Amino acid sequence: MKQLIYSLFLLCLLVSAKSDKKLYNEKYRPQFHFSPEKNWLFESGGFVHYKGDYHLFYHNVSITNKTYSDQIGHAVSKDLIHWQQLPTAFILEEKAAGLMSSQSTSGSAIVDSLNVSGLQGKDEKPMLIFYSDSIGNQNLAVSQDKGITWNKYANNPIIANPGGNAHDPKVFFHAPTGKWILALFRSRGENGQRGGITFYNSADLLHWKYCSHLEGFGECPDIFELTIEGSSNEKRWVTLSGEGEYKIGQFDGLSFKPETNLQKLDFGKNFYATQTLFNAPKGRVIQIAWMRGGEFPDMAFNGQMSIPTELTLRSTKKGMVLCRKPIEAISSLNDKEIRKKNKNLIPGINGNLLNGIKGDAVTIHAILQLKSADSFGFIVRSGKAANGTDIHYDTAKKILDVNGVKMPLEPIDGKIELEILLDRSSIEIFANQGESGISTCFSPIGSQEEMILYTQGGELFVESLEANTLKSAWTVK
Repeated sequence: MKQLIYSLFLLCLLVSAKSDKKLYNEKYRPQFHFSPEKNWLFESGGFVHYKGDYHLFYHNVSITNKTYSDQIGHAVSKDLIHWQQLPTAFILEEKAAGLMSSQSTSGSAIVDSLNVSGLQGKDEKPMLIFYSDSIGNQNLAVSQDKGITWNKYANNPIIANPGGNAHDPKVFFHAPTGKWILALFRSRGENGQRGGITFYNSADLLHWKYCSHLEGFGECPDIFELTIEGSSNEKRWVTLSGEGEYKIGQFDGLSFKPETNLQKLDFGKNFYATQTLFNAPKGRVIQIAWMRGGEFPDMAFNGQMSIPTELTLRSTKKGMVLCRKPIEAISSLNDKEIRKKNKNLIPGINGNLLNGIKGDAVTIHAILQLKSADSFGFIVRSGKAANGTDIHYDTAKKILDVNGVKMPLEPIDGKIELEILLDRSSIEIFANQGESGISTCFSPIGSQEEMILYTQGGELFVESLEANTLKSAWTVK
C-alpha cells in the first residue's frame, strides 16, 4: 500500500510544485504546523531533543527534469511551534529522474549521551539517525556538532537485511536492562511468522542482537512507556503502527506482551508514521505524525506534520486508552478570543455563539451537554461562496463525521468535549480529552473564514466554549 501511495505522490510531484514569492504565507501553507520550505515532505526521519532544541528530520523529495533526490531535511524549534529550516542533513538517494525510485521509509534519531558508540568528536555528544536503504539494510548517520553536519557511518549496514521487506527502524533506550532497543518493521518474521515488529538490542548502538518478533503490526512502528494517569509509578508500554493502531502491555527489553486488543488512536485519513520523543524535558512523551495525502495545489511545497501532542494513558470504563493533548505552546499564537459559558442553544432561533471569530487558523474548545439535540456541529471556513466544512455529531448513532471520516464517540456523563485545531489545510479534532481523534487535510476556498456552532432537532447546552484566532508561527517569534 505504501508503495502505491508513494508512486502516486511522485507522479504528482513532477507537475505540481511551483515557486511562490510569498514564502510561508501561501494560500495553503499551514500557519502553525511544520511544513517544508519547498519540495515534498514524506515520512519522518527522526525526532529528538538536545540542549534546548527539538530536531525534526524528514524525507524531503524533489524531482527536476534530470534528477530524483531523496534528502533528509532538518528543522529545529525551541517550542515545537516556531520552526527554523536548516540545510539538508544528508542525501539518501539520488539518481536520474526517469528511474523508478524506492519508497521513502521512516527512521529515528537519538542522542548518545554516554557515548557508548564511541562516535563522539569533541564537546558535543553524538547525534545518530537510523535509516533503511532500498534493499532492507539498516544504517546509521552521525553528527558530532549538534546536528549541523552529518556523515554516514563508515561500517554500514549495522543490520544487514534480515529477510523480507525490512524498514522503519525505531531506536530507544530501555533503562531496566541498560540496553538500546531497535524496533523494525518486517514483512515476515522468523520461521514463517507473519509480518510485524522485530526487536533487537545493543549495548553500543553499533552491534545488534535479535530478541523477538511481534506479529500483526504494520509499518512505521513506534513504542514508548507511559505512566497511567492518577498513578505515581504504574506504567505500561504502548506499541503503535503507522496506521495509528496500538496495543498496551509490558515490554521487558526482549519482547512485548500485549494486555489489550488493537485500538485506534486516530480515525483520520491523514495520520501516519508517528515519531515519539523519549527524551523530552520533564519526562513528557511527545508525539508528532506525518499528515500524508494532503493536497496543496500550485504550492512550492507539499506535505505537513501534525501538531505535536503530549501522550498519556488513562483508565476508562471501556478499558485503558492512549490519549493525546496538543502541546500548550500553541497558545502563544492566540490573537482574538471569545469565551461563552452556560448557553442553551435551540435550533433556528439562537444567535451563532462563534460570531466574531473568523480566520484560517483557529482553535475551538467546547464542552457540550447533548440534552434533546438530534445532532450538532461546527461549520468551519464557511461563507457566501460555499457552505464550509461540517464537523457533525449524530447523537443517536454516536458518530462524529468530518470530511467523510466517521469516528465512534460515546458521550461521558451526557457530554461531548471537542478540541478542534483548524489550519489553512488541515483539521485536527481531539475528543473527550484526547481519548480519540481525527486528523484530516482539506483545501477550502481561500476567502471563506466564518465559524458556526449549530444544533438540530432539539436543545444543546453549551457548558463552555472557547475559540481563538491564531497568529502565524512563521512571522511571530
